[in-house]
Amino acid sequence: QVQLVESGGGLVQPGGSLRLSCAASRMIFSFYAMGWYRQAPGKQRELVARFTSGSSTNYADSVKGRFTISRDNAENTVYLQMNALKAEDTAVYYCNAHHPYTSYDYWGQGTQVTVSS
Repeated sequence: QVQLVESGGGLVQPGGSLRLSCAASRMIFSFYAMGWYRQAPGKQRELVARFTSGSSTNYADSVKGRFTISRDNAENTVYLQMNALKAEDTAVYYCNAHHPYTSYDYWGQGTQVTVSS
């Protein structure tokens, strides 16, 4: 069973930075399209950033220029560098592994990010 474990969340002031990590196991990591999603209270889960084909990426408009997704295939880890954080970035952030052929999605347990002064 694929396992995704997120870390790096926490409380940060507006304008601050955090880096989220997602360690994957029991999967051929380089084969999957990895991504980050988030869900704020009372809202639907939404895409933050993801890899599409190869090393191509796409980002939600609300985070473009502030967030950067990256991956280390040797370490089976995907990262989300978040800069210039805003209160509206407060949410639970989930790591996602998308199988490119079956379209099956695996999810981590989520990590809380709270942006507040």
